[in-house]
Amino acid sequence: MHTYEVNLKWTGNTKGLLSSPVLPQNIEVATPPDFPKGMQGIWSPEHLFIASINSCVMSTFLNIAENSKLHFISFECKSSCTVDLVEGAYVITEVLLHPKVIIPYSQKPDRAKRIVEMSEKACLVSNTLKIPIRLEPEIIVEKSLIPIGESF
Repeated sequence: MHTYEVNLKWTGNTKGLLSSPVLPQNIEVATPPDFPKGMQGIWSPEHLFIASINSCVMSTFLNIAENSKLHFISFECKSSCTVDLVEGAYVITEVLLHPKVIIPYSQKPDRAKRIVEMSEKACLVSNTLKIPIRLEPEIIVEKSLIPIGESF
């Protein structure tokens, strides 16, 4: 069992400050500008929500890729979530993850795609959610780079 502590202190208007006793940096948060009294340029609950899914999928991918001995050059993931008014309440109705993995020519794209798909399914944050998560992976084979540990 693991426990993670995050504290929030209201700082005025629709803004607050997130902190954790085990982390050195604080994160300023606010209501997003799409809502009354929302603020531009500050992380919102919606941003943090999608960031938690995105970072969990990446962490899970790194673990599965290492255990599967998948060599890759880079991993990045664009993500978004859709907020809709449903029965009088705002809810997140869908999450879209668009991971892009660049692999060396020696790796198989289908295998890399399966590992990305396994990562989303094994991610503890996405497993906790009841909303649909749409995964649109992009696997790129880089032919011009020599992967680490390989030579001509």
